[in-house]
Amino acid sequence: MNITVSPEIANQIELGEFTLNYHDQGQGEPILLIHGSGPGVTAWANWRGIIPTLSQKARVIAPDMLGFGYTTCPPDMALTPATWVQSLISLLDALKIDRVSVVGNSFGGAIALALAKAHPECVNRLVLMGAAGISAPISEGLEKVWGYTPSLEAMKGLMEVFAYDHSIITEDLVRMRYEASIRADVQERFARLFPAPRQNGVEMLALAESDLKSITKKTLLIHGLNDQVIPVEWSERMVRLLPHAELHTYGECGHWVQIEKAAEFSQLVSNFLINN
Repeated sequence: MNITVSPEIANQIELGEFTLNYHDQGQGEPILLIHGSGPGVTAWANWRGIIPTLSQKARVIAPDMLGFGYTTCPPDMALTPATWVQSLISLLDALKIDRVSVVGNSFGGAIALALAKAHPECVNRLVLMGAAGISAPISEGLEKVWGYTPSLEAMKGLMEVFAYDHSIITEDLVRMRYEASIRADVQERFARLFPAPRQNGVEMLALAESDLKSITKKTLLIHGLNDQVIPVEWSERMVRLLPHAELHTYGECGHWVQIEKAAEFSQLVSNFLINN
């Protein structure tokens, strides 16, 4: 009898009160990938098109963050940027990794910034893709993402918010992401993360402008010009605050830069983190 194991399930490590599911592929300089906060998201779902490419040149670590995917933690654990950052530090310590470059997508971008602020000694460079992390009015798209109630129709609507090119939104993709969003207690956990009023979630993830100005790591911001979830204006503000930052934008591209512009994104990140 053949048993199919999801590629989303990788390594499991117990760290205090929680057990992290994480991918660890390749050799060389370590790169930490932090996924976004969409319903049913996992590290593999977010980064599956990027991990095989980056892991040819570097060691890629991609965990399911607390509250997401196949990582487990107590249901009453308060999940805040400080909690997420500490879980990443615990993982790096367990893997005996002293310093790492960090790629953060959306929610993950905010956590990458929080990590660099709290533990600058652990961070080499930053890549922030469609990143949260500043105080701004919540977008209609982000309100829709965090307010998701499971149905095939709702998931299709979210896919259309995420992607500029709707031709990539197949029935199979919609069904796969919908089924991921209703697996076990996924929706229950997701609903607790960013409850209404969801502007509070934006503010929870935001760093003060003075904190952003104090982050001196070389930083590459990447943004789709047609992003409906995190408006490109957020990165345009951020690049002016971070002392050593540059911004690369893509036209005809939404919130899924790593999917809609996969080859270009992989090359850009490789050049910035590995080939420099």
